[in-house]
Amino acid sequence: MSGKTSDINRVTKAIITISWKLIVLVLVILLFYEAVSRGYTFGYNLFYDTAVAEPPGMDMRVTIGEGEKLLNLAVAMEESGLVKDRYSFIIQCLFYEYGYRFMGYGNPVRAGTYLLNTSMTAKEIIITLRDGKVVEETEESGAVQ
Repeated sequence: MSGKTSDINRVTKAIITISWKLIVLVLVILLFYEAVSRGYTFGYNLFYDTAVAEPPGMDMRVTIGEGEKLLNLAVAMEESGLVKDRYSFIIQCLFYEYGYRFMGYGNPVRAGTYLLNTSMTAKEIIITLRDGKVVEETEESGAVQ
């Protein structure tokens, strides 16, 4: 190889190396940004209790079966639009001692049909479910299974 060709190969290798380092750096920055924004959103939903909708909201009948798991309930409530995030709802349930059994503490998920509103905060929903304010089931529309 001539001296000119080896110089071109060296410069090309340096450019490719720098390009890969820049691509990796950009990916790390994007992942960091995504992690921070998702973490902030999760913390906001967890500690700043807001409703999904403004009052008057929309009434929904929620039917909870016997032996229902808290995770299944949280998924159904998120999909129906009653809570913003299923994972922060589960942690809030731990705060308000609902839906778990840990060393004798907490209340299990109570079966029944409940009337909930999209303008209720997660705390209000948990307290309604925890206190067992069951409504008479007159129609199946709007029921979350």
